[in-house]
Amino acid sequence: MSDTLLSADIQLIQRIIPHRYPFLLVDRVEEIDGTKSGVGIKNVTMNEPHFQGHFPGLPIMPGVTIIEAMAQTAAVMVGTSLDMADKEMKVYFMAIDKCKFRRKVVPGDQLRMRVTTVRGKPGGKVWKFAGVAEVEGDMAAEVEFTAMMDLPA
Repeated sequence: MSDTLLSADIQLIQRIIPHRYPFLLVDRVEEIDGTKSGVGIKNVTMNEPHFQGHFPGLPIMPGVTIIEAMAQTAAVMVGTSLDMADKEMKVYFMAIDKCKFRRKVVPGDQLRMRVTTVRGKPGGKVWKFAGVAEVEGDMAAEVEFTAMMDLPA
């Protein structure tokens, strides 16, 4: 693998993971360093459907969607690195651990999510990741999560 960092725009993201509106929660993944790490970007807008009920008059991005956005970032990172575009890769949560929320994420924020691989290798099914989500340098959430990656041969 080269020392060049990879990236994935929205078109490539949609070729790697099956998520679509209203559950596609990552707009871009940059600084992809093989299967080791990557940075996801989520531009949070008032147009997202969860803000209708979470909460009326005080829109806050639900914590579970922040975790999901980090998981999608990890899937895109691995999928980009392993050339999984158009191969119908599926990823399933197995565990969510050490999750903490530190600040609200609201419309107008840009969520920057750094994910790193704790355990996992090409060809392996079970991967563990650590993630930190920030807004303007302030930590919004941190988590460790384990996922089963159904990677086509």
